[in-house]
Amino acid sequence: MAIHYHCRHCGTKIGSIDRVSIHSESLGLDKLTVNERQDMVSYDHAGDIHVTSICEDCQETLERNPDYHQYDYLIH
Repeated sequence: MAIHYHCRHCGTKIGSIDRVSIHSESLGLDKLTVNERQDMVSYDHAGDIHVTSICEDCQETLERNPDYHQYDYLIH
């Protein structure tokens, strides 16, 4: 099982964790609401977990341009 992080705005792969066993509490996933979890976390047929987050570049872009929050996808 692996956990893969991708940016929700640009699609960039942020990173992966390859572990045989890991608890969602250690990743902070237990802090998400049900709606946030449905929106951000998905599972594939191999048992891998895919988490959408935000990369540093998109975070900086959104901080400099708050009006970009209206867009689902950013190109930089």
